[in-house]
Amino acid sequence: MGHKQYLAVGQSARNRLFGLAPRLPGDKKPLPLNMLISQQGKISHGRLAVITFSICTVVLGVILSFVPWLDYIIFKELKLWNGSLSYSYWQRPGVIRLTKVYIFNVTNPQGFLENGEKPKLNEVGPFVYREDMEKVNIKFHDNDTVSYQHNKILRFVPELSVDKTQKLVVPNIPLLTVTSFSNNLPTWLFNVLVTGLAITYRDRSKPFVQITAEELVFGYDDPLVTLAHYFYPKGKRPNSQMGLLLARNGTLEEVHTINTGQRLDKFGYLDKLNGLDHLPYWRDSPCNNIKASEGSFFPPPATTKEKTVYVYDKDLCRIMPFTYRKDVYKDGILTGLYTPPSSMLENADINPDNKCYCQGEKCPPRGLQNISPCQYNAPVYLSYPHFYDAEPSLLEGFEGLQPDKKKHGSYILLQPKIGVPLEAQVRVQLNLKVDRANIRVNDIHKFPDIMFPVMWAQEGIDGVSTSIWRWIFLGTRFGPIAAPIISYSLIIIGLAILINVFIKAYKDFVVGQDSLEIVELGRETIRRGSTLIINSSKIVNNKEASYQPLYKSKKNNKTNTSNTSKTHNITLPRGSKDKLQELNFINKTENLSSSLDELKLMLNRDFVKSHFSEAERESLIRSDNTFIMSEHRRSRVFQDYKIPEDYY
Repeated sequence: MGHKQYLAVGQSARNRLFGLAPRLPGDKKPLPLNMLISQQGKISHGRLAVITFSICTVVLGVILSFVPWLDYIIFKELKLWNGSLSYSYWQRPGVIRLTKVYIFNVTNPQGFLENGEKPKLNEVGPFVYREDMEKVNIKFHDNDTVSYQHNKILRFVPELSVDKTQKLVVPNIPLLTVTSFSNNLPTWLFNVLVTGLAITYRDRSKPFVQITAEELVFGYDDPLVTLAHYFYPKGKRPNSQMGLLLARNGTLEEVHTINTGQRLDKFGYLDKLNGLDHLPYWRDSPCNNIKASEGSFFPPPATTKEKTVYVYDKDLCRIMPFTYRKDVYKDGILTGLYTPPSSMLENADINPDNKCYCQGEKCPPRGLQNISPCQYNAPVYLSYPHFYDAEPSLLEGFEGLQPDKKKHGSYILLQPKIGVPLEAQVRVQLNLKVDRANIRVNDIHKFPDIMFPVMWAQEGIDGVSTSIWRWIFLGTRFGPIAAPIISYSLIIIGLAILINVFIKAYKDFVVGQDSLEIVELGRETIRRGSTLIINSSKIVNNKEASYQPLYKSKKNNKTNTSNTSKTHNITLPRGSKDKLQELNFINKTENLSSSLDELKLMLNRDFVKSHFSEAERESLIRSDNTFIMSEHRRSRVFQDYKIPEDYY
């Protein structure tokens, strides 16, 4: 029990020296914060810096755990502005975009015209073209939109294609377009047309022509097309050659204005098309709606909660809806599978939204849509390849068509968090609507009313580049896992540092490894300035004398009297004989100098120098009985003996 008493004295004395309130046994109040940031009675800047860092770490971790900071970074880089990650991807896409063309070769043209046979179609392809595309004439506007034009160059990829020089038999599109309109011409104009075909155009005025795939796709000379090019009004004038994809090469005339992403529900969607807020090809809504993407970005479905996204392409002459079906993984990244709804090309009687595509004519059957306004008024109709998901009667008039959902359906794999497609394929077929004409030149009159398939094309991407994939993976797969780990790790690390600092400070302050030095210092202080009887003893206030304990042996009752000049026997209170101890009286006048020298020597030890300032050491030397008695009263050393109140 004796060492605990001195420990209490040393702790209380140190509290006094540091200016802290003493801790009494049973006191439940926590140690002051000063204990954590002070050392040797001074502010420890190193410890204060560590504590500040740990507190900031905890606060930062708590803030990050409640704030969607990862989403902020992602959406900041996702928005289109000159310098964002998405801008470089959007301005010059780092993806391989392929256009695959399949042409229907008619193997029985004479049998079809002469004998009324079903046209036998042989699909030839693919003829693969790599599309090098970039945005040009880019201009940002104050209303969070950006305008641009597409510059596209289609380059033939022979290693992925069949021979593009082989001859194919296809319908004569310019001729059949003119003859289909002939029924609506005045009689005199009709006769002029027939005469011109019979005299000047007889060698070329055949219902079927034999050309190469390259010519059909990118143009061949035709007198009727050349004539239309010169006489059509400006703005509706066709190209000087006949080519189904001829207008896709070079800088396109259309000026797109899209939303840059300040509002995610409009991100990537068209705001204007050639300065108009609607499609000019159709008079009524929803057919003339332009709320669609050109294919690079979509409003993130995870944010908008929308189940349908829209795509616009001039060749489609409309916006094309894609509806969410299910989640699939593409190269380890979660995506949503989107496909066109069955109502897209539904008959207008069933889907009234398609009625506005029927302008002054009878609406086509299911699976077809008139796109003649985008094809210089040529009677061209859009469908899925091989009349997939179309009216069965359209298939019955041909041989060789085999619709397949996997081969002929369109789809988009869209990452829901950022709205970027990782894979997409749009597959459409171009069909020529032919009306029988009473023109008896080269068996034109034998060509029946029919919806004749000419070709179908597949346009899209099979994946993104490695650099784009890496950013998407970090933002959508790694980031959502790493973000909470980082947040909670900051909290744990900060708390661990705080706890470690507190424990270390507490040990140094109260029960440090060198606490025995503090105990010894307390003992020497008591010996120098007090009269003390330990355990049921009486304290005598005597500033002129010093006492050292004399321990009497129970066996031989010998008293240790070394190093004393005078000894006074103190009469102990009755009942304490079993605990008899004596104090050796030291006359201050005789031994003061030696005691002070001994105390100063002790105070000059390395431990004391490192833990006490000069002022603190001097205060220990100058301490008197009043200080010691105060410390003992606070520490309650005398648990078995109650000191009379009138003693003090």
